[in-house]
Amino acid sequence: PPPPATTSHPVKQGLIQAFGVLTDTLVICTSTAFIILFSDAYHTPGLSGIALTQASLSSHVGSWASGFLAILILLFGFCALIGNYYYGETNIGFLNKSKKLIFVYRIGVLAMIVFGCVAKVQLVWDLADLFMGLMVVVNLIAIFLLSKVVFTALKDYTRQKKAGKDPVFYKNVLKNHNGIECWPVSDTKTDTHNKQIS
Repeated sequence: PPPPATTSHPVKQGLIQAFGVLTDTLVICTSTAFIILFSDAYHTPGLSGIALTQASLSSHVGSWASGFLAILILLFGFCALIGNYYYGETNIGFLNKSKKLIFVYRIGVLAMIVFGCVAKVQLVWDLADLFMGLMVVVNLIAIFLLSKVVFTALKDYTRQKKAGKDPVFYKNVLKNHNGIECWPVSDTKTDTHNKQIS
């Protein structure tokens, strides 16, 4: 499987990911909503989805915006496809080292791409919403179960930042660090402090 993200502290990666979600949800989605609301395109019968966004943006900046937005959506879709494929393969590789399972996963991904190309757009969006909802449920359960670990790591990160250091994570910050592979064990001096913050 592909290697994990390289960072000196897991909280750094978490903050970057959180910033990405914030940017996507609040900035991009809100901007899109305002582009639509500040145009008259939403009064057009039968116009919805990306076609509504294209028409709305075109009414603001000109007809060239429709084609430009189509290219952006193509690039976004391609990046999302590669990103989600990478997440899936990495997780399967972590849970099971079987090359056969990875091969089956790759065939499944190709089959879903073909299906997405030939199926009705509404069905594809409905399935996407369904699977995103299922992922949210799984993630919420995982976040709840890992919340103590997350807060311990965040406390360690915040302490180091306040001390003016570039935060470095040692796995023995956590009380139960068996099975953690990607992080080193700290020296004796740091161990004493780690026991205190745990």
